[in-house]
Amino acid sequence: QVQLVESGGGLVQAGGSLRLSCSASGRTISGYAVAWFRQGPGKEREFVAGISRNTGLTHYTDSVEGRFTISRDNAENTVYLQMNSLRPEESAVYYCAADTSYFTNYNWRDYGYWGQGTQVTVSS
Repeated sequence: QVQLVESGGGLVQAGGSLRLSCSASGRTISGYAVAWFRQGPGKEREFVAGISRNTGLTHYTDSVEGRFTISRDNAENTVYLQMNSLRPEESAVYYCAADTSYFTNYNWRDYGYWGQGTQVTVSS
């Protein structure tokens, strides 16, 4: 089974950028649909972006479309989330998740493999 480790979180000012990494081990990450979710204090875990298995088709929640980019580096066995123009309300713990489905699922309950999460804090 695949193991996932996120990195790249931190403190950034509003309008700034961060790049999150989701490094996989144990299996080839291209064999999984991978998504980023986030969970703010007192909020439900929400879908942010996803990249489908094999084809690499990408999907985004409306609020991040045009600002965030998900990508996969098969040689590095890593999925990235480039986040630009960050907003204070996007402060949350960001999680990487993987599933053997061929398609991107938007419900966090559909993912069986999770990283530990990385904190992103956007100051105003």
